[in-house]
Amino acid sequence: MRTGTANLPLHGGNAPAWLFSRMTKLSREIVSLMVIEFGTGEVLAKLSDPFWFQALGCVLGFDWHSSGVTTTVCGAIKEGLKGLEGEFGLFVAGGKGKVSRKTPDEIVQHADRYSLDFDPQKLVYASRMSAKVDNTAVQDGYQLYHHVLIFDRSGSWAVVQQGMNETNHWARRYHWLSSGVTDFVCEPHAAVCSDSRDQLVLNMVAGEAEDSRRTTAMLASEPPEKLAKEIVRMQELTLPSHHAVLVSDLNPRSVERILLKAYERKPEDFRSLLEVRGVGAKTIRALAMIADLVYGSPASTRDPAKFSFAHGGKDGYPYPVDRRNYDRSIEIIKKAVERAKVEDRTKVDAIRRLNRFYDL
Repeated sequence: MRTGTANLPLHGGNAPAWLFSRMTKLSREIVSLMVIEFGTGEVLAKLSDPFWFQALGCVLGFDWHSSGVTTTVCGAIKEGLKGLEGEFGLFVAGGKGKVSRKTPDEIVQHADRYSLDFDPQKLVYASRMSAKVDNTAVQDGYQLYHHVLIFDRSGSWAVVQQGMNETNHWARRYHWLSSGVTDFVCEPHAAVCSDSRDQLVLNMVAGEAEDSRRTTAMLASEPPEKLAKEIVRMQELTLPSHHAVLVSDLNPRSVERILLKAYERKPEDFRSLLEVRGVGAKTIRALAMIADLVYGSPASTRDPAKFSFAHGGKDGYPYPVDRRNYDRSIEIIKKAVERAKVEDRTKVDAIRRLNRFYDL
């Protein structure tokens, strides 16, 4: 499931070298301790929690409210684990900008190098689909520019990716976790953390958009020239003011070329349509509008953003304290402290490495 998102103001610049080098070392020790105490699954679960991730950024000394915390923390973890992936059983693929496009290759390279006992193409698919959903199926105004997939030896994974909105100058971070994934295209969001809800949204993965998903997949099997004519007709209509998706920037000819790929593949369902290379936001938007106009199958315009906090609040806002989750957090920290007192060879070595960090 997608576990949540976080909205952050865009900040320029990079972390200074003296800080990033320390962030790399400290993140390595934190991840090392967590793997020893709780296993790789807990690390993935925590990284998929937008609030825990933000707290980690604070512990590592980065600006708590900056969009750069996403790229810097992920970069520090990737650099910190470099060469130690086999020891920890955790692997990091992807990054910012052009590096994000290397995610599939890096997944396969790790799987081959460490002889991992699962098909790496399943993770490649998860990487591509999580990005396609947040960039294309949910059109909330944020264009992805950062994508990282972290996985372990069992094939469990977490995704941390971030998009930029050039209009409001904010970034939105999306978190995913592999456990419980049954459908990439129907309500994959467990929580979306945001200070505001956007008004112009096309949400094709909302539960109420099931009819629209079925109809768009059906339309993708129609002759492209027929659909292109519908786009032209829509551009000549005066649509309701509440319609949250626009046709003014749709070019019937360019959309028709992409629809030809889908037409040749004959997608069985919306997920298959989304899998087609080249099918992007404008194609999905055009099909969704045709589905609404011709077949009366409206797409959802509900922003998936909702408030979500780690444990809740004592006054019941945004929801009553989740005592079970709260107690679990306490137990995790308590065990870490107790085990740190044990004169265990592994633990002593970890603490010594941490001491060397503070001696710098």
